[in-house]
Amino acid sequence: MMRRRGFLTALLAGAMAPRLSWADVGSPAVLGAAREAGGGYALFGIGADGTDRFRIPLPARGHAAAAHPTAPEAVAFARSPGSFAVVLNCVTGAVLARLEAPEGRHFYGHGTFIAGGEILCTSENDFATGQGRMGLWSRGLGWRRVGEIPTHGIGPHEIRRMAGDVLVAANGGYRSHPAQPGVKLDLDRMRPNLAYVSADGALLEKVELADDLRPNSIRHIALGRDGLVGFGMQWQGDPAEGVPLLGLHRRGAAPVLDRMPVHEARAMAGYVGSVAFDAAGDQVAISSPRGGRVQVFDDTGRHLQAILREDVCGIAAVAGGGFLLSDGLGGLMRADGQIRPLAKRPGRAWDHHLVPVSA
Repeated sequence: MMRRRGFLTALLAGAMAPRLSWADVGSPAVLGAAREAGGGYALFGIGADGTDRFRIPLPARGHAAAAHPTAPEAVAFARSPGSFAVVLNCVTGAVLARLEAPEGRHFYGHGTFIAGGEILCTSENDFATGQGRMGLWSRGLGWRRVGEIPTHGIGPHEIRRMAGDVLVAANGGYRSHPAQPGVKLDLDRMRPNLAYVSADGALLEKVELADDLRPNSIRHIALGRDGLVGFGMQWQGDPAEGVPLLGLHRRGAAPVLDRMPVHEARAMAGYVGSVAFDAAGDQVAISSPRGGRVQVFDDTGRHLQAILREDVCGIAAVAGGGFLLSDGLGGLMRADGQIRPLAKRPGRAWDHHLVPVSA
Protein backbone atom coordinates (compact mmCIF):
# COMPACT_ATOMS: atom_id res chain seq x y z
CA MET A 1 0.00 0.00 0.00
CA MET A 2 1.26 3.48 -0.82
CA ARG A 3 1.97 5.84 2.07
CA ARG A 4 0.40 9.29 2.05
CA ARG A 5 3.79 11.04 1.83
CA GLY A 6 4.71 9.04 -1.28
CA PHE A 7 1.34 9.82 -2.83
CA LEU A 8 1.78 13.57 -2.31
CA THR A 9 5.36 13.46 -3.62
CA ALA A 10 4.15 11.74 -6.78
CA LEU A 11 1.48 14.39 -7.34
CA LEU A 12 3.95 17.24 -6.86
CA ALA A 13 6.46 15.70 -9.25
CA GLY A 14 3.75 15.17 -11.87
CA ALA A 15 2.61 18.79 -11.64
CA MET A 16 6.01 19.87 -13.03
CA ALA A 17 5.75 17.76 -16.22
CA PRO A 18 5.51 19.48 -19.66
CA ARG A 19 1.97 20.11 -20.88
CA LEU A 20 1.05 18.58 -24.21
CA SER A 21 -2.40 17.31 -25.17
CA TRP A 22 -3.97 14.65 -27.36
CA ALA A 23 -4.53 17.38 -29.96
CA ASP A 24 -0.77 17.29 -30.54
CA VAL A 25 -1.16 13.81 -32.00
CA GLY A 26 -4.29 14.32 -34.08
CA SER A 27 -6.99 14.00 -31.41
CA PRO A 28 -7.59 10.24 -31.68
CA ALA A 29 -10.93 8.94 -30.45
CA VAL A 30 -9.60 5.54 -29.37
CA LEU A 31 -6.45 3.47 -29.00
CA GLY A 32 -6.21 -0.02 -30.46
CA ALA A 33 -3.49 -2.68 -30.56
CA ALA A 34 -3.06 -4.82 -33.68
CA ARG A 35 -0.93 -7.42 -35.40
CA GLU A 36 0.37 -6.11 -38.71
CA ALA A 37 0.74 -7.83 -42.06
CA GLY A 38 4.46 -8.44 -41.55
CA GLY A 39 3.87 -10.21 -38.25
CA GLY A 40 4.85 -7.32 -35.97
CA TYR A 41 2.64 -5.53 -33.47
CA ALA A 42 1.76 -1.87 -32.91
CA LEU A 43 -0.47 0.49 -30.97
CA PHE A 44 -2.59 2.84 -33.08
CA GLY A 45 -4.40 6.05 -32.37
CA ILE A 46 -7.63 5.96 -34.36
CA GLY A 47 -9.94 8.82 -35.27
CA ALA A 48 -13.71 8.61 -35.05
CA ASP A 49 -13.68 8.34 -38.85
CA GLY A 50 -11.49 5.21 -38.73
CA THR A 51 -8.28 6.88 -39.89
CA ASP A 52 -4.88 6.21 -38.28
CA ARG A 53 -3.67 9.19 -36.26
CA PHE A 54 -0.45 7.53 -35.10
CA ARG A 55 1.32 4.16 -35.02
CA ILE A 56 3.89 3.02 -32.45
CA PRO A 57 5.56 -0.42 -32.61
CA LEU A 58 5.09 -2.81 -29.68
CA PRO A 59 7.55 -5.52 -28.57
CA ALA A 60 4.91 -8.27 -28.66
CA ARG A 61 1.16 -8.78 -28.89
CA GLY A 62 -0.76 -6.05 -27.10
CA HIS A 63 -4.13 -6.38 -25.43
CA ALA A 64 -5.52 -3.10 -24.09
CA ALA A 65 -4.04 0.25 -23.17
CA ALA A 66 -4.53 2.98 -20.61
CA ALA A 67 -4.82 6.47 -22.09
CA HIS A 68 -3.61 9.32 -19.90
CA PRO A 69 -6.58 11.66 -19.26
CA THR A 70 -4.85 14.77 -20.65
CA ALA A 71 -1.27 14.12 -21.82
CA PRO A 72 -0.67 12.26 -25.11
CA GLU A 73 0.74 9.23 -23.33
CA ALA A 74 -0.46 5.64 -23.31
CA VAL A 75 0.45 2.50 -21.44
CA ALA A 76 0.21 -0.55 -23.71
CA PHE A 77 -0.20 -3.88 -21.92
CA ALA A 78 0.91 -7.33 -23.00
CA ARG A 79 -1.63 -10.00 -23.78
CA SER A 80 -2.71 -11.60 -20.49
CA PRO A 81 -0.95 -13.23 -18.73
CA GLY A 82 1.96 -10.94 -19.51
CA SER A 83 4.83 -9.35 -17.65
CA PHE A 84 5.39 -6.12 -19.59
CA ALA A 85 3.69 -2.78 -20.00
CA VAL A 86 5.18 -0.06 -22.20
CA VAL A 87 4.69 3.64 -21.49
CA LEU A 88 4.62 5.52 -24.80
CA ASN A 89 4.91 9.15 -25.80
CA CYS A 90 2.33 9.19 -28.57
CA VAL A 91 3.71 12.39 -30.12
CA THR A 92 7.28 11.16 -30.64
CA GLY A 93 6.74 7.40 -30.39
CA ALA A 94 9.40 7.22 -27.69
CA VAL A 95 9.26 4.57 -24.99
CA LEU A 96 9.15 6.53 -21.75
CA ALA A 97 9.36 3.47 -19.50
CA ARG A 98 9.04 -0.30 -19.51
CA LEU A 99 7.09 -1.57 -16.53
CA GLU A 100 7.84 -5.09 -15.38
CA ALA A 101 5.50 -6.96 -13.09
CA PRO A 102 7.24 -7.75 -9.77
CA GLU A 103 8.53 -11.26 -9.21
CA GLY A 104 5.66 -13.65 -8.65
CA ARG A 105 3.17 -11.44 -10.51
CA HIS A 106 1.81 -10.99 -13.98
CA PHE A 107 -0.29 -8.27 -15.57
CA TYR A 108 -3.82 -8.96 -16.77
CA GLY A 109 -3.71 -6.65 -19.79
CA HIS A 110 -5.55 -3.63 -18.39
CA GLY A 111 -4.94 -0.51 -16.33
CA THR A 112 -6.35 2.90 -15.48
CA PHE A 113 -5.23 6.28 -14.15
CA ILE A 114 -6.24 7.98 -10.91
CA ALA A 115 -5.15 11.18 -9.13
CA GLY A 116 -5.61 13.29 -12.23
CA GLY A 117 -3.38 11.00 -14.26
CA GLU A 118 -0.43 10.92 -11.89
CA ILE A 119 -0.94 7.35 -10.64
CA LEU A 120 -1.32 4.35 -12.95
CA CYS A 121 -3.17 1.32 -11.56
CA THR A 122 -2.47 -2.10 -13.10
CA SER A 123 -4.47 -5.29 -12.62
CA GLU A 124 -2.15 -8.06 -11.43
CA ASN A 125 -2.11 -11.65 -10.21
CA ASP A 126 -0.12 -12.84 -7.22
CA PHE A 127 0.15 -16.34 -8.58
CA ALA A 128 1.45 -17.85 -5.34
CA THR A 129 -1.78 -17.01 -3.53
CA GLY A 130 -4.15 -16.37 -6.43
CA GLN A 131 -5.19 -13.04 -4.93
CA GLY A 132 -5.70 -10.03 -7.16
CA ARG A 133 -3.69 -6.85 -6.75
CA MET A 134 -3.59 -3.40 -8.29
CA GLY A 135 -0.07 -2.08 -8.71
CA LEU A 136 0.42 1.67 -8.24
CA TRP A 137 2.97 3.47 -10.44
CA SER A 138 3.93 7.15 -10.22
CA ARG A 139 4.16 9.08 -13.48
CA GLY A 140 5.85 12.02 -11.76
CA LEU A 141 8.52 9.79 -10.23
CA GLY A 142 9.55 8.25 -13.53
CA TRP A 143 6.94 5.48 -13.46
CA ARG A 144 8.31 4.08 -10.22
CA ARG A 145 6.17 1.49 -8.48
CA VAL A 146 5.03 3.16 -5.24
CA GLY A 147 2.63 0.62 -3.78
CA GLU A 148 -0.23 -1.78 -4.36
CA ILE A 149 -3.77 -2.41 -3.13
CA PRO A 150 -5.98 -5.52 -3.18
CA THR A 151 -8.73 -6.09 -5.72
CA HIS A 152 -10.60 -8.20 -3.14
CA GLY A 153 -10.93 -11.16 -5.45
CA ILE A 154 -9.17 -13.68 -7.66
CA GLY A 155 -8.19 -13.13 -11.28
CA PRO A 156 -8.79 -9.40 -11.77
CA HIS A 157 -8.96 -8.55 -15.46
CA GLU A 158 -10.25 -5.07 -16.27
CA ILE A 159 -10.21 -2.21 -13.76
CA ARG A 160 -11.81 1.21 -14.27
CA ARG A 161 -11.78 4.50 -12.42
CA MET A 162 -15.09 5.97 -11.26
CA ALA A 163 -15.82 9.42 -9.80
CA GLY A 164 -13.86 10.21 -6.68
CA ASP A 165 -11.04 7.82 -7.65
CA VAL A 166 -13.14 4.82 -6.72
CA LEU A 167 -11.81 1.79 -8.60
CA VAL A 168 -14.07 -0.97 -9.85
CA ALA A 169 -12.43 -4.33 -10.52
CA ALA A 170 -13.75 -7.27 -12.54
CA ASN A 171 -12.48 -10.24 -10.52
CA GLY A 172 -12.82 -13.19 -12.88
CA GLY A 173 -12.83 -15.79 -10.10
CA TYR A 174 -10.31 -18.33 -11.37
CA ARG A 175 -6.54 -18.52 -11.10
CA SER A 176 -3.94 -18.40 -13.87
CA HIS A 177 -0.18 -18.88 -14.05
CA PRO A 178 2.28 -17.63 -16.70
CA ALA A 179 3.85 -21.10 -16.81
CA GLN A 180 0.50 -22.39 -18.10
CA PRO A 181 -0.69 -19.69 -20.54
CA GLY A 182 -4.32 -20.08 -21.49
CA VAL A 183 -5.03 -22.62 -18.75
CA LYS A 184 -7.81 -21.74 -16.32
CA LEU A 185 -7.05 -23.09 -12.86
CA ASP A 186 -9.44 -24.00 -10.03
CA LEU A 187 -12.60 -23.64 -12.09
CA ASP A 188 -14.42 -25.85 -9.60
CA ARG A 189 -13.82 -23.20 -6.94
CA MET A 190 -14.67 -20.12 -8.97
CA ARG A 191 -16.04 -17.12 -7.12
CA PRO A 192 -16.10 -14.09 -9.43
CA ASN A 193 -17.10 -10.67 -8.18
CA LEU A 194 -17.34 -7.00 -9.06
CA ALA A 195 -15.47 -5.05 -6.38
CA TYR A 196 -15.54 -1.32 -5.65
CA VAL A 197 -12.28 -0.27 -4.01
CA SER A 198 -11.05 3.04 -2.63
CA ALA A 199 -7.67 4.45 -3.69
CA ASP A 200 -6.21 3.31 -0.37
CA GLY A 201 -7.43 -0.26 -0.89
CA ALA A 202 -10.55 -0.39 1.27
CA LEU A 203 -13.40 -2.57 -0.01
CA LEU A 204 -16.44 -0.33 -0.50
CA GLU A 205 -18.83 -2.87 -2.00
CA LYS A 206 -18.67 -6.35 -3.51
CA VAL A 207 -21.18 -7.86 -5.94
CA GLU A 208 -21.52 -11.61 -6.51
CA LEU A 209 -23.99 -13.50 -8.65
CA ALA A 210 -26.24 -16.35 -7.57
CA ASP A 211 -24.61 -19.75 -7.03
CA ASP A 212 -25.92 -21.18 -10.31
CA LEU A 213 -24.07 -18.40 -12.17
CA ARG A 214 -20.81 -18.77 -10.29
CA PRO A 215 -19.11 -20.18 -13.45
CA ASN A 216 -19.76 -16.81 -15.13
CA SER A 217 -16.36 -15.12 -15.00
CA ILE A 218 -16.69 -11.32 -14.68
CA ARG A 219 -14.06 -9.94 -17.09
CA HIS A 220 -14.78 -6.53 -18.62
CA ILE A 221 -16.25 -3.25 -17.43
CA ALA A 222 -17.89 -0.19 -18.98
CA LEU A 223 -19.03 2.95 -17.19
CA GLY A 224 -22.40 4.51 -17.97
CA ARG A 225 -24.09 7.56 -16.55
CA ASP A 226 -25.09 8.17 -12.92
CA GLY A 227 -22.74 5.50 -11.60
CA LEU A 228 -24.09 2.66 -13.75
CA VAL A 229 -21.52 -0.09 -14.37
CA GLY A 230 -21.84 -2.63 -17.15
CA PHE A 231 -19.89 -5.87 -16.85
CA GLY A 232 -19.28 -8.52 -19.47
CA MET A 233 -18.87 -12.19 -18.55
CA GLN A 234 -17.40 -15.41 -19.92
CA TRP A 235 -19.31 -18.59 -19.13
CA GLN A 236 -17.09 -21.50 -18.08
CA GLY A 237 -19.84 -24.08 -18.54
CA ASP A 238 -21.60 -25.39 -21.64
CA PRO A 239 -22.17 -22.48 -24.09
CA ALA A 240 -25.42 -24.14 -25.20
CA GLU A 241 -26.95 -23.20 -21.84
CA GLY A 242 -27.38 -19.65 -23.14
CA VAL A 243 -26.84 -17.84 -19.83
CA PRO A 244 -26.84 -14.02 -19.42
CA LEU A 245 -23.48 -12.46 -20.34
CA LEU A 246 -24.10 -8.80 -19.43
CA GLY A 247 -24.68 -7.42 -15.96
CA LEU A 248 -25.66 -3.89 -14.91
CA HIS A 249 -25.06 -2.53 -11.44
CA ARG A 250 -25.33 0.62 -9.36
CA ARG A 251 -23.81 0.76 -5.91
CA GLY A 252 -26.26 -0.16 -3.20
CA ALA A 253 -28.57 -2.07 -5.56
CA ALA A 254 -28.78 -5.64 -6.78
CA PRO A 255 -27.22 -6.46 -10.16
CA VAL A 256 -29.51 -6.70 -13.19
CA LEU A 257 -28.76 -9.29 -15.89
CA ASP A 258 -29.47 -8.99 -19.59
CA ARG A 259 -32.67 -10.20 -21.20
CA MET A 260 -31.09 -11.52 -24.36
CA PRO A 261 -33.05 -14.10 -26.39
CA VAL A 262 -31.77 -17.58 -25.64
CA HIS A 263 -30.81 -18.27 -29.26
CA GLU A 264 -28.65 -15.12 -29.29
CA ALA A 265 -27.08 -16.01 -25.94
CA ARG A 266 -26.15 -19.41 -27.32
CA ALA A 267 -24.74 -17.82 -30.47
CA MET A 268 -22.35 -15.77 -28.29
CA ALA A 269 -20.52 -19.04 -27.45
CA GLY A 270 -20.43 -18.09 -23.77
CA TYR A 271 -17.90 -15.34 -24.40
CA VAL A 272 -17.82 -11.55 -24.07
CA GLY A 273 -14.65 -9.89 -25.35
CA SER A 274 -15.54 -6.22 -24.76
CA VAL A 275 -18.31 -4.05 -23.36
CA ALA A 276 -19.10 -0.35 -23.88
CA PHE A 277 -21.85 2.21 -23.34
CA ASP A 278 -22.72 4.66 -26.08
CA ALA A 279 -21.91 8.34 -25.62
CA ALA A 280 -25.33 9.16 -24.15
CA GLY A 281 -25.30 6.17 -21.80
CA ASP A 282 -28.66 4.98 -23.14
CA GLN A 283 -27.31 1.81 -24.74
CA VAL A 284 -24.68 -0.79 -23.86
CA ALA A 285 -23.11 -3.34 -26.19
CA ILE A 286 -21.16 -6.57 -25.72
CA SER A 287 -19.11 -8.40 -28.33
CA SER A 288 -18.15 -12.00 -29.00
CA PRO A 289 -15.38 -12.71 -31.52
CA ARG A 290 -16.13 -16.40 -31.07
CA GLY A 291 -19.76 -15.92 -31.96
CA GLY A 292 -19.18 -13.16 -34.53
CA ARG A 293 -21.77 -10.97 -32.86
CA VAL A 294 -22.38 -7.70 -31.06
CA GLN A 295 -25.47 -7.51 -28.85
CA VAL A 296 -26.97 -4.11 -28.06
CA PHE A 297 -29.18 -3.43 -25.01
CA ASP A 298 -30.80 -0.45 -23.37
CA ASP A 299 -29.60 0.64 -19.93
CA THR A 300 -32.05 -1.73 -18.21
CA GLY A 301 -30.73 -4.84 -19.97
CA ARG A 302 -33.53 -5.07 -22.56
CA HIS A 303 -32.23 -6.52 -25.82
CA LEU A 304 -32.38 -4.17 -28.81
CA GLN A 305 -30.30 -5.57 -31.63
CA ALA A 306 -27.89 -8.30 -32.75
CA ILE A 307 -25.12 -7.29 -35.18
CA LEU A 308 -23.35 -10.05 -37.08
CA ARG A 309 -19.68 -9.47 -37.94
CA GLU A 310 -16.94 -12.09 -38.21
CA ASP A 311 -14.30 -11.94 -35.43
CA VAL A 312 -15.69 -8.67 -34.03
CA CYS A 313 -14.51 -7.61 -30.58
CA GLY A 314 -13.45 -3.99 -30.00
CA ILE A 315 -16.25 -1.59 -29.01
CA ALA A 316 -16.17 2.10 -28.10
CA ALA A 317 -18.64 4.97 -28.01
CA VAL A 318 -18.78 7.37 -30.96
CA ALA A 319 -19.72 11.03 -30.71
CA GLY A 320 -23.17 11.54 -32.17
CA GLY A 321 -24.43 8.08 -31.22
CA GLY A 322 -23.71 4.44 -31.82
CA PHE A 323 -20.52 2.44 -31.47
CA LEU A 324 -17.15 2.11 -33.15
CA LEU A 325 -16.36 -1.59 -33.76
CA SER A 326 -13.16 -3.40 -34.75
CA ASP A 327 -12.52 -6.94 -35.92
CA GLY A 328 -9.64 -9.35 -36.36
CA LEU A 329 -9.74 -8.92 -40.14
CA GLY A 330 -8.60 -5.28 -40.15
CA GLY A 331 -12.06 -3.77 -40.27
CA LEU A 332 -13.34 -0.68 -38.48
CA MET A 333 -17.02 0.19 -38.68
CA ARG A 334 -19.68 2.34 -37.06
CA ALA A 335 -22.85 0.75 -35.71
CA ASP A 336 -25.77 3.14 -35.17
CA GLY A 337 -28.72 0.97 -36.06
CA GLN A 338 -26.90 -0.24 -39.14
CA ILE A 339 -23.29 -1.09 -40.00
CA ARG A 340 -21.30 1.65 -41.74
CA PRO A 341 -17.80 0.51 -42.84
CA LEU A 342 -15.13 3.10 -42.07
CA ALA A 343 -11.81 1.47 -42.94
CA LYS A 344 -10.31 -1.84 -43.97
CA ARG A 345 -6.64 -2.54 -43.32
CA PRO A 346 -5.67 -5.76 -45.17
CA GLY A 347 -3.29 -7.86 -43.09
CA ARG A 348 -4.05 -5.96 -39.88
CA ALA A 349 -5.72 -7.89 -37.06
CA TRP A 350 -7.16 -5.71 -34.34
CA ASP A 351 -6.87 -7.10 -30.83
CA HIS A 352 -9.78 -7.22 -28.41
CA HIS A 353 -10.15 -3.65 -27.20
CA LEU A 354 -10.73 -0.10 -28.37
CA VAL A 355 -9.78 2.22 -25.51
CA PRO A 356 -11.43 5.67 -25.46
CA VAL A 357 -9.23 8.76 -25.30
CA SER A 358 -10.97 11.28 -23.07
CA ALA A 359 -9.19 14.49 -24.03
